[in-house]
Amino acid sequence: MTSSFASKSTSTVELKPSYNIPVVLIIGSIIFVLIGQPVAGAIVGLFGLFLMYQAVTLRLQFTATDLDLVRGEDLLRRFPYSEWQNWRIFWNVVPILFYFKEIKSIHFLPILFDPKTLKACLEERCPRIDSD
Repeated sequence: MTSSFASKSTSTVELKPSYNIPVVLIIGSIIFVLIGQPVAGAIVGLFGLFLMYQAVTLRLQFTATDLDLVRGEDLLRRFPYSEWQNWRIFWNVVPILFYFKEIKSIHFLPILFDPKTLKACLEERCPRIDSD
């Protein structure tokens, strides 16, 4: 192991937000309304606004030992790498969903964070067991 690899894995990396999914959903809701489907437009639009709020307020932080979910200064949830069994980012062309499995639970998160940094941090700190 090189010293640069070790120093990267011990520093905390906070992922920048990505607004791609919320923006696409909000645009999709406008299209639904324009084609005469206001109920579908409202549902999709509300979901897009909810995800936009989450992208603005939530942050993922990769520490030396854990993946932390934070809002502002408050730690909402800690996921120790030692309990991870596997992870995957779905649809590599346009990443939309991040999945990881712990010993006792499974988690699905929409990609509301920079997908390239997310993948790089995951590969560095928690290598996957299986391949694509």
